[in-house]
Amino acid sequence: MVTTFRQARLEAGALALCTVALVGALTACGGDDGATDAKPPAAAPATSATPPGAPTGPASPADPAAAGRAAALEVYSAMWAERTKAYRQASSEGTDLERYAALDALRGFERDLSRMKENDTVFRGELRHAPEVTVVRADARPPTATVEDCVDLSRWRILDTTTGWPIPLPSGQPLRQVATATVERGDGGRWMVTEYTADTTRTC
Repeated sequence: MVTTFRQARLEAGALALCTVALVGALTACGGDDGATDAKPPAAAPATSATPPGAPTGPASPADPAAAGRAAALEVYSAMWAERTKAYRQASSEGTDLERYAALDALRGFERDLSRMKENDTVFRGELRHAPEVTVVRADARPPTATVEDCVDLSRWRILDTTTGWPIPLPSGQPLRQVATATVERGDGGRWMVTEYTADTTRTC
């Protein structure tokens, strides 16, 4: 999988994700009174016979950017659903996260999952978002797209699995944050999320 994307990015530092500030604060958090859980996350996008991001045939030569926009948004949404599953169990095992995320994005997610497991924490509740493809570079090599997302953490909770108590989210950061992702089309025609970062100081 890695060979289908730019090798130079393998040495780049892994980017932060929308919950990095939350995970990083776990070692300083303790149990707290309150509800033990929130409602489950929104259902994952409906699946089809063709995996998101996979080539579905030649794009229309009249508008390759439109095809790239649709593919990037589809694979980003699929990545989001699989990442949510992984964060609810502090492990990517049994998920399709690696099908939709690669390189810096995947390594960042795996680091967070490892910290969660070390700290006996998982996430609960509903992580809402509103992604939008803002840029498509259909003529780039490889073709890329930029997704900007508004992530709503107001119903997202950290749960201490040893006590069953929720841990308060770090104070001082907005509950609605801007996240940015890079989605690339590999040599095999599949689109993958290769970079993901969140600005915990920028609200939306």
